[in-house]
Amino acid sequence: MIVILAVEAVGLVKVFDNNRAVDGVDLGIPRGTVYGFLGPNGAGKTTTIRMLATLLRPDGGHASVFGHDIVRESDAVRSRVSLTGQFASVDEDLSGIENLVLIARLLGYSWKQAKTRAYDLLQAFDLSEAAEQQVKKYSGGMRRRLDIAASIVVTPDLLFLDEPTTGLDPRSRNQVWDIVRALVDSGTTVLLTTQYLEEADQLADRIAVIDQGKVIAEGTSSELKASVGSGTLTVRLHDPECLDKARLILSQVLEVSVQLKPDLTTLSARTSDTASVAYALGELNRSGIALTDFSLGQPSLDEVFLALTGRPAEEKQHPAKEETA
Repeated sequence: MIVILAVEAVGLVKVFDNNRAVDGVDLGIPRGTVYGFLGPNGAGKTTTIRMLATLLRPDGGHASVFGHDIVRESDAVRSRVSLTGQFASVDEDLSGIENLVLIARLLGYSWKQAKTRAYDLLQAFDLSEAAEQQVKKYSGGMRRRLDIAASIVVTPDLLFLDEPTTGLDPRSRNQVWDIVRALVDSGTTVLLTTQYLEEADQLADRIAVIDQGKVIAEGTSSELKASVGSGTLTVRLHDPECLDKARLILSQVLEVSVQLKPDLTTLSARTSDTASVAYALGELNRSGIALTDFSLGQPSLDEVFLALTGRPAEEKQHPAKEETA
């Protein structure tokens, strides 16, 4: 089966001063898919996107978008792509409808066409009731949806979404996910960068994990999980005060490191030894540690990321210079 690529990159490099922000990135992104670009702050995700979108010139390697070289044929690339960055780029002093009409007019629509397109997008993004409100009065989720709407006034063949749900509440995040799925159903290819492992798991057909400027793993979510080579025991405690004791018991019985989840009540450990798991659960019970839930199954992307990088994805890093450019 011949796979038609929307993006092909070989050995992309970008250097800022003495910082090799992107260090030989290879990518092959099939058309009509969501491609996840997963990594912590400063890993090189945004810099790679800015090169592919022709906003930065590579210092090494080469890449093409729908067959057009990003350096020699930058105008052709720009005519096929759209970029939604990490922060909303709409004018907060204008209303939602005014923002979209302005962008449509700049893209060559007549006044009538611009208004029609703007109202269609506002309806599609569930913003019709706020059409006449200033954007400064919008919630974070509403601003993000408007920002994405602005990116597809002319529907792009390739949409770069750079951490589109950062800071959003779960409901708003799910709304953005629905928008992404609808765009792909209509034929748009999406390159999604994210720090949220669940987001990549939910949306991406394939995922590249990038760390320190290099792609360290690539594949489907299932392939990446299978690469870890073991299952994962997850236990959720009824009483958070038992956390340290439970962690000690699990680590001693299973003889592996035990990780604490962000909710501060859940522990996980990589193991495929079902006999040891049964004994560990029995030890927790004998020690009077009550569980609200436990499972033994395929590792999550959290465990994959930890195995690949040696640290959890949630670990905060100081943004590198290239990521804030």
